[in-house]
Amino acid sequence: MEKTLTFQHVSYLWDETKAAELAGDEVALFLYRSNLLGADLRLTNYAGGNTSCKITETDPVTGESVPVMWVKGSGGDIGTLTKAGCANLYVDKLHALKNRYRGLEHEDEMVGLFEYCLFDPKCATPSIDTPLHGLLPFKHIDHLHPDALIAIAASKDGEQIMKEIWGDTMGWLPWQKPGFDLGLQLEKIVADNPGLRGVILGGHGLFTWGDTSYESYINTLEVIEMAATYLEANYGKKAPVFGGVKLENGPDEATRRRLAADVMPVLRGLASGHRRMLGHYTDDARVLEFVNSHDLARLAQKGTSCPDHFLRTKIRPLVLDEAIMRQPLAAVQEYLQEQFAAYRQDYAAYYERSKHPNSPAMRDANPVIILWPGVGMFSFAKDKQTARVAAEFYTNAINVMKGAEAVSEYTGLAEQEAFNIEYWLLEEAKLQRMAPPKALSGKVAYVTGGTGGIGKAICEELLKFGACVVAVDRDRLEETQADLRKQFGKDSALTAAINVTDADSIAESLRASVLQFGGVDIIVNCAGLSISKPLADTTQADWDILNDVLVKGQFLVSQAAVTILRQQALGGDIVNIASKNGLVAGPNNVAYGTAKAAQLHMSRLLAAELGADKIRVNTVNPDAVLRGSKIWEGEWAAGRAKAYGISVEELPAHYAKRTLLGEELLSEDIAKAVRVFVDGSLSKSTGNVLNVDGGVAMAFVR
Repeated sequence: MEKTLTFQHVSYLWDETKAAELAGDEVALFLYRSNLLGADLRLTNYAGGNTSCKITETDPVTGESVPVMWVKGSGGDIGTLTKAGCANLYVDKLHALKNRYRGLEHEDEMVGLFEYCLFDPKCATPSIDTPLHGLLPFKHIDHLHPDALIAIAASKDGEQIMKEIWGDTMGWLPWQKPGFDLGLQLEKIVADNPGLRGVILGGHGLFTWGDTSYESYINTLEVIEMAATYLEANYGKKAPVFGGVKLENGPDEATRRRLAADVMPVLRGLASGHRRMLGHYTDDARVLEFVNSHDLARLAQKGTSCPDHFLRTKIRPLVLDEAIMRQPLAAVQEYLQEQFAAYRQDYAAYYERSKHPNSPAMRDANPVIILWPGVGMFSFAKDKQTARVAAEFYTNAINVMKGAEAVSEYTGLAEQEAFNIEYWLLEEAKLQRMAPPKALSGKVAYVTGGTGGIGKAICEELLKFGACVVAVDRDRLEETQADLRKQFGKDSALTAAINVTDADSIAESLRASVLQFGGVDIIVNCAGLSISKPLADTTQADWDILNDVLVKGQFLVSQAAVTILRQQALGGDIVNIASKNGLVAGPNNVAYGTAKAAQLHMSRLLAAELGADKIRVNTVNPDAVLRGSKIWEGEWAAGRAKAYGISVEELPAHYAKRTLLGEELLSEDIAKAVRVFVDGSLSKSTGNVLNVDGGVAMAFVR
């Protein structure tokens, strides 16, 4: 087969050397093809679409050779697909299900029958699209949701445009909810039209195929390339894109980000009326082209077309009034409250108009996608990845609207059809099977000193329990961010530079937190340093830097963070890492001990002031955490050893011996204490002190 290697609108990623290594293993090549297709968001978005291959396997019971289909399982992502994420089913048994099919009213019962077709009972759960692959005769099949194809599929004249581009080599099926009947229709259109290279599902997506993984891959790329090329040639020909630019001179990038950060905590608070949400912000050029256009309101109201889009974005976004959003923050907050209330009312009306007697109860009525002309797009969801993916999907929807309007007229999915997908009982069952959220899911922790031993341990502990983390510090930023993301996922963590003695630096790092995650919920003041000297040797510079970093730093960070917490109106936690030395008078420690005592009392004062805002303020007092701590890398260890008349090497044993429990203190011990204060275990506790010192009687608070 002649290879087509030059594409302008899709990425050709096939590596002959890699493919040669996999030769002879059809499943490995199928997974390789799937991963390549999933790597290009112009072809399909995260968890969108599915791929399959049919091979011959040996039946473990009869020993006979039988055709078996490998297909992406329910909820998987082709970009990261492995064998574990695939369902594999007897092809003959899938075809035999035709004898059990009782019609459209009984579609859902077919999904349960897929389990009786499994070749490996321990494989992934088959998706609703399984018959769409299984009933087609082709060995390798790709079902994707490329923007260029959906633009045609969602056009008023889509079928006519299809024939103009591909002639008789592509088939068309009008919109229908995925299921067994759609699989039967695919089977029929292919049987009735020999020679087709693919089928467009109206308003939905694309099916393409080939005899080998490579042929299917190339066929898929070529079909999408032809669609994208056709659209490209028509942009601006019929009319200006999106009706032309309405907002000619919008804010520059720096101003957009500042405006977004100013209002995002308010949006997050309102979006979290049902459950706490995390946010995502983008001012991608494609988004700005749409939100700054004349056609924004008209097209946004039409809703999205592809089911994969609106399942993650809701059928319609909330569109903000650019002029009102330029008013003072108090007026903007009042306006946003009104807009959210109106959106919820509209969504409830949509539910009431469309529900069936057996429909699941109405879910969260708050918007997922919020569009602000001149500034960009915000998305809110239960976790950061879902919020980011929702924004990606609505960007896909924008691309679809742009293409459809360029060649025809965009048509969103009918409201009842959208509801039938959104509140599909099978979709509800999938939601019910999801694991319960972790204790800190939906929360954002901001940790100063976050790249040091104790600070990083706190970040890791909070991440284990589902939080997203912003680790702010002076150094080790890149390596810490890379390590945390490697452990907990690319959407889990962010690092930012900070000088805790500088209000502007703090504001900038908090702005980064807001833009990355939507706001902040947990503030951990862990930044610190230690100087151990007798009174006579303690300089004014020693005194100043200790009080600046420990006391002033804690004050400035708390002050700036509380502004955000109040905008969100979701409550929150401040946990201050002080020290046993704030309670116990030790030798050669006047400046450090005084600063730590000030931190302790500031915590009490803040707890008394912020309780009405449901902001809890508590303190963790460590003692002698040596391993991995930045403090003990400097002169502090030598100073403490000198004070006790021992060597630095003897310090761990010395500190362990003097505790009631005889235990060495580790960074993770401090981290667990922080987590207990914020994970709901002590939700009615504020103004408290938790000593993590192995038991030092002199430090007993009571």
